[in-house]
Amino acid sequence: MATTVPDPLRVLLVEDSRVLTERLAELIRLNEDVKFVGAVDTEAGARSAVSSEAIDIMILDLHLKQGNGFGVLRALAQAPVRPFVVVLTNYDLPEYKRAAMELGCTHFLDKLRDYDRLPEVLRELVMQARARVRH
Repeated sequence: MATTVPDPLRVLLVEDSRVLTERLAELIRLNEDVKFVGAVDTEAGARSAVSSEAIDIMILDLHLKQGNGFGVLRALAQAPVRPFVVVLTNYDLPEYKRAAMELGCTHFLDKLRDYDRLPEVLRELVMQARARVRH
């Protein structure tokens, strides 16, 4: 009996820094279990991408060129299918973390302190997604 390899999870990056977008895209591409599908830098771009594409994981900055990550999280709360959301921000404030978690983010990471944890977090989310499919 042939075994099938699960499709990679599709990752969207919502980030306003071009330099960081390029570095994060490289980091995401190192994981064979995920597929980097693109990046947007506005709240409207994130909403549009989620409604038009099947996104499994969103890496979300709170500060965007237009709008903010909280607006994205509020919009996702109304979505019929929600991606996992990893907030990756410079605004590592307890009140921001609490608000983001209440709006459904799965991980809240500080860009400076937790940047290197992103590959581990992606692996964890892949395992969670695959466990859901099996059950």
